[in-house]
Amino acid sequence: MKNLILAAFAAVIFAGSVSPSFAIGPAGMAAPAPKHALRITSTKPTLAPFAFVRFCVAHGEECRDDKRADTLVLTPLLLRELRRVNFQVNRDIKPQSDIAGQDEWNIDVKSGDCEDYVLTKRSRLVKLGWPANKLRVAVTMTPNNNGHAVLVVSTDTGDLVLDNRSNEIRNWRDTDLRWLKIQSDVNPLFWSDLTSGG
Repeated sequence: MKNLILAAFAAVIFAGSVSPSFAIGPAGMAAPAPKHALRITSTKPTLAPFAFVRFCVAHGEECRDDKRADTLVLTPLLLRELRRVNFQVNRDIKPQSDIAGQDEWNIDVKSGDCEDYVLTKRSRLVKLGWPANKLRVAVTMTPNNNGHAVLVVSTDTGDLVLDNRSNEIRNWRDTDLRWLKIQSDVNPLFWSDLTSGG
């Protein structure tokens, strides 16, 4: 009887530790279901990346916050649309790093680095009707200490990450990134620090 109770207890613990996924495409790509509706918590205001400021001067329409939402409910249809945009942009832009000291952020380019992927994904999603305040650019570090930008999509199931390094969409806690700063969801021109929390 004691062994039966221990086996049942172990099964409950194992089941609770498995993170289910939402299937979002025939290629097996998936976005993880939230463990606890996980969201990024910002700590304090910080300066926006200078290249982002230059981008906004050149592309003011991309830095407006015309379409807002209190909550983005991630329906199966929207999940498929998110997966499609992530996949298409990852496929369409050829990876190419900026010249050292000449960081340029652009949209709809044939080749570019991580920021160009992020801004293109954000722009396409906004044009499809997604609320701009739920599509935030974040600056991170990869495990090999390279600066890296990703798009964070804030949904009712948590904050999901679109990364040009992978076609898989993950909750921000399930990535290998170290988080530095992120756009505010109140004003896209404002940024928040993530280095001491979140």
